Amino acid sequence: MRSGPSGKWCGCSPGGAAAARLWLAALLRPGRIVFVLAVLTANSAHSASAQQSPPAPTRPPNAYEELQAFSSVLTQIRVNYVDSVTYRELVHAAIDGMLHALDPHSNFMSRTEWDRQEALMRGELPGIGVQVEEEDSAATVLAVDPRAPAAKAGVQPGDRIAAINDSSVAGLKPADIALRLSGPKGSTVRIRIERGPRLEPETLSVTLRRELLGTPRVTMARMAAPATGYLDLQWFAPKAGDDVRDAVRLLQAQGARRLVLDLRNNPGGLMDAAVDIASEFLPQGALVFRTEGRKKDAIHQFVTKHDGAFRDMPVIVLINGQSASAAEALAGSLQDHDRALILGRRSFGKALVQTGFLIMPSSDIVELTIARVFTPSGRLIQRRYRGIRYEEYWAFAGKAGAAEDTLVQFKTDHGRTVRGGGGIVPDVVLPVASGFPVWWSVAVDSGFADAVADSVAHTLPATAAARAQWLTGRQQWRDRLLVPWLARVRNRLHVTAQLDSALGERLALSLAARAATVRWPPDGGDELGVRNDPDIRAALEYFPRLAELLGTPAH
Repeated sequence: MRSGPSGKWCGCSPGGAAAARLWLAALLRPGRIVFVLAVLTANSAHSASAQQSPPAPTRPPNAYEELQAFSSVLTQIRVNYVDSVTYRELVHAAIDGMLHALDPHSNFMSRTEWDRQEALMRGELPGIGVQVEEEDSAATVLAVDPRAPAAKAGVQPGDRIAAINDSSVAGLKPADIALRLSGPKGSTVRIRIERGPRLEPETLSVTLRRELLGTPRVTMARMAAPATGYLDLQWFAPKAGDDVRDAVRLLQAQGARRLVLDLRNNPGGLMDAAVDIASEFLPQGALVFRTEGRKKDAIHQFVTKHDGAFRDMPVIVLINGQSASAAEALAGSLQDHDRALILGRRSFGKALVQTGFLIMPSSDIVELTIARVFTPSGRLIQRRYRGIRYEEYWAFAGKAGAAEDTLVQFKTDHGRTVRGGGGIVPDVVLPVASGFPVWWSVAVDSGFADAVADSVAHTLPATAAARAQWLTGRQQWRDRLLVPWLARVRNRLHVTAQLDSALGERLALSLAARAATVRWPPDGGDELGVRNDPDIRAALEYFPRLAELLGTPAH
């Protein structure tokens, strides 16, 4: 039932000439209530309705009339809605809805939220080390800082945050959730996460201690094999270009003649940083990418200004479904210029440029999309978002867009065929690793993993020979770590903890890395992780065929 224009309560039923409008009038009599049914013929109803109906519009409403309609609705809600609501609540909800109607990445926030978020991005605000995005109406972890409390507690990309300190996060924007996860250094925050299918998820709660994490750009640079350097780029901060340049030079000093550049789980960052990094691997005058927008100042070609110091160095780039924004622009540029072979899984599919605009007099900020990013060959990285719900857009991350988009072919500098359709499709697609089960994260949060790994670590000799043997000692990892750890988990948590061979290898590797970190600090665990990462190992196998796979220049 709903309230009609006259203010009476009515029910309307469709029909032809026999249709009638019915309403119930309650007549109060002493001691009883008598209901009288009144019938109004369809013709009479039509006549009365016609007298009250406004004349049909002869033209579309102008901007002033549209705003007048919005103001009238706002007033009606304030005056007649069942609950009391403030103008601020209503206006901010309207702004959010308006921005969502434009695209999934335009955003509005208060000046306080903006300042705190900027501090969080600069690493000046203690947190737990996760980046959160909305995916299918759920606050979903997009990336986890490997040094952070969240990673140590077993939180993984793809986990859904359901509650913070026992308060549901339903309806909160990702920026609001990020700020709730931050707080004073050393303080704790408890999060409840869901993992697996939405209809039957596994849930767990973990308590994390907030830390001041700084601003990581290159989280790891080390030798992956003789003559092969490995560089893990966490995000595109203002000085990421300098960090990459310094890291590659350090690797060259250690004998690296080729490079694996890891952009997996990299959520992006600044466009200028992507240009700086690309410039080190491309010759002068190469187009890195271009942007197109409605305004003239949004149309720009980003071109390298010097010959890159590493322009002749063989490169393989790793990406996955959490590689987004600037990470995709860099990968797409190196792919189009045949400067790098791309391995992994299709990237996220986000390539819109946002700029913040000050809103007076409140000094709030609206981040508006002002341009789209295109790779040198002309591919649009951004997935389609028109015609689908805001929540559905996030659910399709790392998946192909509309079928017709993937049919369009583009050519690299050497004539190789690449396709659009949302995100960057790798030249070599690698299998997706299964996620860790919830009981693993519960066990990690309970300290079981550290306890078992640390006890074994202290029995290992602190020699270089023992370290080298441990790096490839898969049978030792299983016998000395995985088996006793599983026994403890099953006994303490009362779970069956069933696992297949692939999951068993991943769990054993994680435990072995912890033991290596404790026994051979500070980089024992890092070395073990790099040497045994399946994607990195796959990349090493493709270097001998790199020139062949990237093709020869077209004449």
